[in-house]
Amino acid sequence: MLVFTPTAIEVVRTITSAEGVPDGSGLRIAATPDGGQPGALEMSITPGPEEDDQILAGEGTHVFLDPLAAVYLDDKILDAEVTDDGQVAFALGEQQEQPTEEAPAP
Repeated sequence: MLVFTPTAIEVVRTITSAEGVPDGSGLRIAATPDGGQPGALEMSITPGPEEDDQILAGEGTHVFLDPLAAVYLDDKILDAEVTDDGQVAFALGEQQEQPTEEAPAP
């Protein structure tokens, strides 16, 4: 499942709670319609999810993933940065696997 950094959570919360944005709105991430490039995504603020969207909610945020984006983002982490001039940049990274502890041999 897509994981968010604390910064990404704060940015999404700020964007979706801005003046003029309806309550319950969220960040929607969808595969681009041209479809030729795997991982080509678009983001938008929407008043709610579309019918088949996966809904991620928590810490005051709502994120809606279309089915293709959900598959692509399953092992990703979303980070965000706000530049000095107020622009937001999102970045995707791979989730780090947690090492598993093996039980000692008897």
